[in-house]
Amino acid sequence: MNDAIEWTSLARTFGLFTVTAVAELLGCYLPMLWLSNKGSAWLLLPAAISLLIFVWLLTLHPAASGRVYATYGAIYIATALGWLWLVDGITPAWTDVTGVGLALAGAAVIAMGHKAA
Repeated sequence: MNDAIEWTSLARTFGLFTVTAVAELLGCYLPMLWLSNKGSAWLLLPAAISLLIFVWLLTLHPAASGRVYATYGAIYIATALGWLWLVDGITPAWTDVTGVGLALAGAAVIAMGHKAA
């Protein structure tokens, strides 16, 4: 039963990190569209809202520690490459996919190593 709770907690945290990354990406992407003359200044309003949501979501993360942020960083990298593919329409190269795999593996080592200690 403890393992089921552990996996549920892990999945919830992974989901939180993914939603946080999307809010951060959206909050930065929309102003970039405006600055590059690909959208109106009205994009700044949803961008600001997205960044407010991003900051609020950060308060929901398990703890403000280097381990948590290192793990979030790996999820952010994976989400950013998903964004590259789905929003920008650029298929990630094998090196991108390998880099994401290495980042996620590193995050797993950090997270699991901390649990074992």
